[in-house]
Amino acid sequence: MQPIYSIQVLRALAAFMVAIHHVQPDAAVLAERAGLSFSRSDLLPWMAGVDIFFVVSGFIMVHASQDLFGRAGAWREFLKRRLARIVPLYWAMTTLFLLVGLAVPALLNSGAPNLAQILGSYLFWPVVSTQGLVQPVYSLGWTLNYEMLFYVLFAAGLALPKRWTLPAVILILAVLVGIESLSGSLSLPFAFWGQPIVLGFAAGMGIAMARRRGLRLHGALRVAVAAAGVAVLVAAAHLPGTDGPWSGVLWRGSAAVLLMLAAGCGREGIVPVRPIMALAAVGDASYALYLVHPFVIRGMREVSLRIGLHAPTLFIVLALTGSVLAAVLLYRCFEKPATRLVRRWLNG
Repeated sequence: MQPIYSIQVLRALAAFMVAIHHVQPDAAVLAERAGLSFSRSDLLPWMAGVDIFFVVSGFIMVHASQDLFGRAGAWREFLKRRLARIVPLYWAMTTLFLLVGLAVPALLNSGAPNLAQILGSYLFWPVVSTQGLVQPVYSLGWTLNYEMLFYVLFAAGLALPKRWTLPAVILILAVLVGIESLSGSLSLPFAFWGQPIVLGFAAGMGIAMARRRGLRLHGALRVAVAAAGVAVLVAAAHLPGTDGPWSGVLWRGSAAVLLMLAAGCGREGIVPVRPIMALAAVGDASYALYLVHPFVIRGMREVSLRIGLHAPTLFIVLALTGSVLAAVLLYRCFEKPATRLVRRWLNG
């Protein structure tokens, strides 16, 4: 299936937004050590990159699984594809995190996890961390716990007649969120699974369905939709009360939907220019960028402290550049080969 380059660009930007969010506290530490002032940038709600990821994920699951709808055993094939894609790199990063914590505990921001927390992390099961939050040992994996829920629901939907697959998945997500919101607070794992942010998956599936039925945005309209998405993000960063569970869906989620519409429903067959191709290549490595950037940022912070590099702006530029380069290398040298290897193993 031909890639949609604009979606790859959107994935790259989403991962980069999360990296910008995480690099700023480390830059503040460097500035404080040198007695310099540092003001974090809140131009955008940087963690809205996660909302974008979820909408993109819902879109991609439908778009990339068109050959599976209505096929016998489709649910099994789908899970094989997704497990081969997601598990190797996440398990590798979780293991690296645990090893770093064992070797240099001072570098981490959390206490030593127990066995249940470690097992829950590897199994994508929501557990309470040592900090009292519902997140795995490697905290960025909280988004993957949602992804795995979506994969299981989507696989179950593929076992149904073709016309029921997407409505069933959307209905279950809506019911989970509705019960959690109306009941006040369910016990784990349903309290975690029932957060409004999961509706981003449903929105992405809806956009993919609209694309399959012929929805296309052309020229000025497509630019206007993308600009509206950016405008909503800027507003979300500067207006009060936009970071709650439901207000986040209203602001960050709607911005993600607008950006996904612009990226996913454009014209086809256009050869992208080189800058777009470069960003699309980063989009290919966006999963690696999401998982590896905290290691690069923290490692570069420690090096900067030792060599006396305290300029926060320079550190941010170097750390983000290093994160992108590390992600591309990790994608090409580990993620792609590991995915192929696991696929062969799962296919027996």
